[in-house]
Amino acid sequence: MYSSAPSILSTYTTFAASAMIARTVVNELQTLSNQLMPRQFQEKLFAKLGGLLCWNLSSQITITIDEYNGLTVNEIYKAADSYLGTRISSSNDNLKASKTPCEDQISVTINKGERIIDQFEEIQLVWEFVCVETQKSSFDFETCNQTTETSERKSFQLKFHKSHNERVVKAYLPYVMERAKAIDVEKKKVKLFSLQGSWCSIDFRHPSTFETLAMDEKLKKELVDDLDRFVKRKEFYKRVGKAWKRGYLLFGPPGTGKSSLIAAMANYLKFDIYDLELTHLNSNSDLRSLLVMTENKSIIVIEDIDCSVQLENRGCGQGSYGQNDSQLTLSGLLNFIDGLWSSCGDERIIVFTTNYKDKLDPALLRPGRMDMHINMSYCTPCGFKTLAFNYLQIKNHPLFGEVEELIKEVEVTPAEVAEELMRSNDADIVLPRLIETLQRKKKMKLDEQVKEKAEEKDSDCKEQSMDVLKGKNKRVGRKRVVRGRKGRLGDVY
Repeated sequence: MYSSAPSILSTYTTFAASAMIARTVVNELQTLSNQLMPRQFQEKLFAKLGGLLCWNLSSQITITIDEYNGLTVNEIYKAADSYLGTRISSSNDNLKASKTPCEDQISVTINKGERIIDQFEEIQLVWEFVCVETQKSSFDFETCNQTTETSERKSFQLKFHKSHNERVVKAYLPYVMERAKAIDVEKKKVKLFSLQGSWCSIDFRHPSTFETLAMDEKLKKELVDDLDRFVKRKEFYKRVGKAWKRGYLLFGPPGTGKSSLIAAMANYLKFDIYDLELTHLNSNSDLRSLLVMTENKSIIVIEDIDCSVQLENRGCGQGSYGQNDSQLTLSGLLNFIDGLWSSCGDERIIVFTTNYKDKLDPALLRPGRMDMHINMSYCTPCGFKTLAFNYLQIKNHPLFGEVEELIKEVEVTPAEVAEELMRSNDADIVLPRLIETLQRKKKMKLDEQVKEKAEEKDSDCKEQSMDVLKGKNKRVGRKRVVRGRKGRLGDVY
C-alpha cells in the first residue's frame, strides 16, 4: 500500500500537468478562434469541449439563480431569462417553443438541461437551465382522499472559472440586468394576471388609451399628471419614509368606463395588471402571500369592492396579525395597503372600483390609502365628442349641438352612447337615432318628475289631513263627571 503512494503521486502530477497544458492549448485556440472562426462555430465547439477542457472541477465555480427569492420573484432570474432568449444559437439543440392566441410570434427558449455559452470581457461563461419537479402529498379531510400536487422549481446555473468571480458578480450580472431591461422595454407587453390557484398571466391587449376615454378632459389631465409625477418620485418617497405606491378609487354608475380607465392606465405606464378577486381568498395569509408575489411596476385591481366579499369589521377583534389569519378581514386588506406589508414592493398602484361609494367603510377612503378619488360620471358633451371621433371619425356635425343639449339634460352613460354609435358608420344614420334615444330618456325623466310631484302632493295632503284630525282631537277635552252634594250628576267639563 505504501509503495504505491509515489506511483499515485506521479500519476496525479502527470494528470494535473496534462490538464494545465490542455487548458492552455484551449485558451490559445479560443483566442485564435475569436479572430478566425465564426461565432456560431465557436459556440458549438466550446459547448462540447468547454466542460471537459477549459476547467477542472477545483477551478470551477457555480452560481445558482432560483426563480423565486422566498415569496418574491428573483429579479436576476427574470433578467437572465430575457437576456438568454437573445443568446440562443444553432449550437443549442434542446429547445422548446410556445405561442398563445394573443401573441404574434412563436417564442423559443432553452429546455431543461440545455446550456448556453456566453462571452464577457474574455471571460467564458456557461448558463444552464435547471427544472426540478417536486410532489407534495396532502390529505383532504372532507373527501377522505389523498391528493398530490406537482410543482416545478426553476433555476439557472452560471458556471465560470473562479478567478473571475469578482468580475462576474460586480460587472457581468449587472450587465445582464441592464441588457434585459433594455430588451424588455423594446418588446414590453403588458400582462394581465388572474388567480388560478396562483397567479397566471396572458398578454393584455385592451386597446383603451387616455385619448379614447370619454371622460372630462380636465379630470383626465389631472390623472395623467398624477401618474407621471408618481413614477418619477422614487427618491421622494424614500426621503419622506413612505412606500412607493399610489391608491385610486374609481366610483360611479355601471357603464361609465371604470375598467377602460384601468386599461388606459396600464397601457400608458406599461404596468402589468393583477386582477385580485377577494372571493377566491379564504384568509389574510392567502391575501399576503398573493400580494407579495406581485411584481413591481404593477397595478393591483379589486373591482366592485363594496360587493366582492363581506369583510369582517375591524372592530371585531382584528388587533394583531397572529390572530384571525384564518379569515379574510378588512384589517388584513388595510395592512397591505398602508401597513407594514405595504413596503413589500415598489412602484405599485392599487385601484378599487365601486358603483356605490357611500357603501364603503370610511377606513378604505382616507388619504394614504386611496390617494385620489375619481368620479366616473355620466356622459358629458366633451365625452360625447370623444366617442363620436372614436366611432365615426368626425369632429363636428350639424346635429352635435342638439345631442350635446340633450346630454346635459339626461343621465346617459358613455356605454349607452357608444352602443348607439356602433349601429352604423354613417353619422347621418346613427346621430338621429341617438337623438331619439336621448329624447325618450328626457321624456321618461319628465314623467318621473311629474309622478314624484304628484306623490309629494298626495303625501302633503295626507299629512295636512292628519294634522287637522290631530288638532280636532286636541280641542275636544276630557269629559269629567262631578257629583253634587245631593249625589246628582254634575256638569260635564
